[in-house]
Amino acid sequence: MYIDHISLMDFRTYLLLNLPLNPGVTIFLGSNGVGKTNIVEAIDYTANLGSHRVSNDSPLVRVGAPRAFIRTRVVRASQQTITEFEIAPGKSNRVRINRASPVRAREALGIVSTVLFSPEDLQLIKGEPAYRRRFLDDLAVSLRPSVAAYRSDYERILRQRNTLLKSMRRGKTDESALNTLRIWNEQLATTGAHLLQARLRVLAVVLPQIQRAYNELTDGSKNVTVSYESTIFPVISSTTLQQAALMSVNDLQETLLRGFAEKQSEELDRGVTLVGPHRDEIVLELGGIPARGFASHGETWSLALALRLGSWYVHRADDDSPGASPILILDDVFAELDSARRHRLGAIVAGAEQVLVTCAVATDIPEELGENPTIVHVSPGIARVEQEA
Repeated sequence: MYIDHISLMDFRTYLLLNLPLNPGVTIFLGSNGVGKTNIVEAIDYTANLGSHRVSNDSPLVRVGAPRAFIRTRVVRASQQTITEFEIAPGKSNRVRINRASPVRAREALGIVSTVLFSPEDLQLIKGEPAYRRRFLDDLAVSLRPSVAAYRSDYERILRQRNTLLKSMRRGKTDESALNTLRIWNEQLATTGAHLLQARLRVLAVVLPQIQRAYNELTDGSKNVTVSYESTIFPVISSTTLQQAALMSVNDLQETLLRGFAEKQSEELDRGVTLVGPHRDEIVLELGGIPARGFASHGETWSLALALRLGSWYVHRADDDSPGASPILILDDVFAELDSARRHRLGAIVAGAEQVLVTCAVATDIPEELGENPTIVHVSPGIARVEQEA
């Protein structure tokens, strides 16, 4: 899988950009702050319908413009697909697929897959639980786009249930409100069970690949393990994860409903939902010790990279058909690595069908990525492919 052309209009700093791309390694070269990341951010957006840098779409639209557009031509095996995303903050984003009528942006999930490394990935190790939940949920959606609907519905129902709990906290706890709460309990338990099952299944699949990637990036002296801390059942360790991933949606739904019943008084007192996958934590461990707060800077970088490499390995194992391997994006990563890890990472990703690298200094690029990468010179608002001599 690769993208052979991208067009941007009113996206970030780009009034208009038309850029051809090639399979293999492409390096976006330019000083810091000129817009290299904006290009790869747009490509990643088409795969995940969100930015790795911001939590909402407003910053993606050029200042003064009402909306932004991302147009790509994706080549998968012998098939080409053209997508045009319209990003309109405050409205529903739309996409045209092969110039057909606009549909919901979610309809484009699965057309392109990306795995992106960036300095922000350190938050997967050092940051709050939401970063790790998002990592698992994003991977689950990219593997099975149908999970996106459960995720979206869960978030919507959760907001409505919290609104009801807040109103009941203010004294509106009559029979009608309690009946409405029971309805929201049923709906949240149903969508939450599907989301939790998808999360446990993908964690069970990706953990061995994270362990493999961490060993490839380091000397392998420390093993990677996880603990999944849930609001509805005891802690799930690496040794019990495979069994937990076999739990049915019905079992998970019933357990969530029991959790709502047990916590109802406390939820009414606090006016917030205390049970569900939105409050779960994924504890990453190195040598049996939580990485958050204890890992060194080098260990933190290696583990963050291993999470992304692990997800890439899962994609390749999940679908080994021609053109199925995700596009790899390395956003300002090599400058952060020591020489040994730089060369190890370069050797690992060199075989990807398309690798997109942003870099301020060409000497940061390891020779393992190949002798003749495509070079795109980036300056403010402009990106041009270097012509061969």
